[in-house]
Amino acid sequence: MEPRFNLFDSPTAAKIAKRFYNVSLALDGSTLPKSLRELVELRVAQLNGCGFCVDIHTKEAAAAGESALRLNLVAAWRHTTVFTEAERAALALAEEGTRLGDHGVTDATWAEVRRHYDDDQVGALVCLVSLINAATRMNVIVHNPGGSYEPGQFAGLSN
Repeated sequence: MEPRFNLFDSPTAAKIAKRFYNVSLALDGSTLPKSLRELVELRVAQLNGCGFCVDIHTKEAAAAGESALRLNLVAAWRHTTVFTEAERAALALAEEGTRLGDHGVTDATWAEVRRHYDDDQVGALVCLVSLINAATRMNVIVHNPGGSYEPGQFAGLSN
């Protein structure tokens, strides 16, 4: 697949992409573990068919210490034994927050999220799901292919 367009060739899109990255850095200050954030982002990327984001978040999760077994099972998390109840709640929120047109986020999923996470973590999860959905959509629209990402590659975009 060839990219349709490089967003960094557009001055406006490049500014937005840089700001978007910097907004995402605020999540590093949350108490949500990096590996959980990467699993959530990976699941959203899978749902949205974004090879670029699947590449990024698989590699970043591995760099954060996530096992190959768990990474390989994210797509089928409901049918595994390798995720905690708290992780399952976050993955359910990621799926329902991505597929809003189906039924939105159910009260049952919301109750599970609230049971496992404090207010700051819930806020971080909602922002995380929203941000990765925007990122995957941008990358799918312009056909950004996966396969060449190196962990930490975007660090130069900060400020």
